[in-house]
Amino acid sequence: MNQPRSGRQLTIAAHGYEAVIASVGASLRVLRFDGRDLVVPFEADEVRPGYRGVTLAPWPNRIVDGRYSFGGVEHQLPLTEPARGQALHGLLPWAEYSDRLVAPDRVVLAAVIEPQSGYPFRVEVETEYRLDENGLQQTVTARNLGTDAAPWGTGPHPYLVAGAGRVDDWTLTLPASAVLTVTEERLSPIAVEPVSQHPQWDFRAPHPIGEVFIDHAFTGLDRTAGVAEVRVTSGDQGVALSWDERCPWVQIHTADNPGQAGIHRIGLAVEPMTCPPDAFNSGTDLVVLAPGAEHSAAWRIRAL
Repeated sequence: MNQPRSGRQLTIAAHGYEAVIASVGASLRVLRFDGRDLVVPFEADEVRPGYRGVTLAPWPNRIVDGRYSFGGVEHQLPLTEPARGQALHGLLPWAEYSDRLVAPDRVVLAAVIEPQSGYPFRVEVETEYRLDENGLQQTVTARNLGTDAAPWGTGPHPYLVAGAGRVDDWTLTLPASAVLTVTEERLSPIAVEPVSQHPQWDFRAPHPIGEVFIDHAFTGLDRTAGVAEVRVTSGDQGVALSWDERCPWVQIHTADNPGQAGIHRIGLAVEPMTCPPDAFNSGTDLVVLAPGAEHSAAWRIRAL
């Protein structure tokens, strides 16, 4: 029997939640609560649309021109976003992860980034998906298996679904006081600025998203007991994504695909990140993994 295009299908369930993890990219293919979609799903035998639900490693978002310097050595990565000339979302989106543990409410998958042109480091990436009464928690752990220090960053890429309709119809709560502005055509970082200077992106007080375009990283996060939470709601229901201080950034994207009605603004990407876009160049919040060292980050999606 042929394997589905998105890889092996690993289903877990508990406390009214059901999740399906696809082994290609360790992708969150389905997440439902009491039969209601909390993320935009895709079919098992479908080539995953873009980066929907994928685990981002060893960097989230963009490296400008795919070029960076680390340890005094210049590196050039493949440009995986050719229209903008950027290296986007790391090296594992299309990698096949192996099973480490499969249980009714928990799976653990792993893959190794082998030394290659542009990233000559060997890093093992392990991701755990676990369901409990508070929703789905994903934990990503990197281990440096090589002999040299390695740059590292990670994050998830779910498109949250609040309810019926599209992004325009939903209400967003985003507790961020600062936004990383970007160039219009390439989305390359410019500067971190207060959201008060950009009121179209100020969702500290919840209000409808409307027609605003968002594809920006936010920081200056307001936290309760160390936890930041983004909420997307539609009427009396919705979905929340929360994370701790290990992710000081979050990327928000309104999934704009003009002319493609089937996917245009059908979910809101909410991506906690350990570092901002182009951190391999700026060094901002970049994790440097010493040989033998490891680093973990986690986030949680729950129904409202």
